Amino acid sequence: MPDPIPADDPFDMVAPVAIDSPCTLVCTIDTASGWCLGCGRTRDEIARWTAIDPAARAAVMARLPERMALLDD
Repeated sequence: MPDPIPADDPFDMVAPVAIDSPCTLVCTIDTASGWCLGCGRTRDEIARWTAIDPAARAAVMARLPERMALLDD
């Protein structure tokens, strides 16, 4: 049986935060554009998604419709 979590566990005080994500679970990178075929983000944007601030995520999200339209052409 695993040890119980100690009462002073620092992770116990961290509330989960929901982060909006454009991910559609279709994680395939288009070799020509470098964009994900499911969401339109680059590998770097995907990797750093939870680390960048909300304004940076919003800026990326604003570019995604145009990217996805270009991928559909």
